[in-house]
Amino acid sequence: MAHVLSVNTGSRLDSDHADVGHTGIGKRPVSGPVLVREPGPRGEGGSGLDGDHISDLRHHGGSDQAVYAYAREDLDEWAAELGRELPPGLFGENLTTVGVDVTGALVGERWRVGGVLLEVTRPRIPCRTFAGVMGQRGWVRTFTRRAVPGAYLRVVEPGPVSAGDGITVVTRPDHDVTMGLVFRALTLEPELLPRLLAADTLPEDLRDRVGRRASDPV
Repeated sequence: MAHVLSVNTGSRLDSDHADVGHTGIGKRPVSGPVLVREPGPRGEGGSGLDGDHISDLRHHGGSDQAVYAYAREDLDEWAAELGRELPPGLFGENLTTVGVDVTGALVGERWRVGGVLLEVTRPRIPCRTFAGVMGQRGWVRTFTRRAVPGAYLRVVEPGPVSAGDGITVVTRPDHDVTMGLVFRALTLEPELLPRLLAADTLPEDLRDRVGRRASDPV
């Protein structure tokens, strides 16, 4: 059954790799339930999880990035490739999942997870802070080429989440705009950007980006 393997939160740590001088990316599993709620708009609100620190509010956190999920199966593939253990939370994910194709999730897809209802919004884009945590040469390029970014989610209904909670996909939109497709369009394949408009709930900043692409001279 699809479920949450671990719920992960992070504290503030100084980092030379972070633009603001500190980061909350290195998250660790926590025991017991964690309250998940709407954090507010980006730039003002941080993480959707109580006790989870986000440093760079300009690029992280807020309503459309309240919760980050990554599949344990994908972490295991990375671990085999890199030849090292990758513990839950290392990628900065709040929910390490089992039995869910997270990168195959659709924009607007809704998940019931424990006592919370979440909606898939956008993929994670790698940054130099992520590269610094991983300590792998060329990590941003490697992660981008693999195009297995996981998913950010917004909070539709707040509630508690715990390790072991089931994950049920309760609605799945009638389009083909997956996290993998959005990621590829935003990184190495911008010609895919117009396809993103098929998703009615595509975040406004991404919709604006598609519009700018369409207005650019050929």
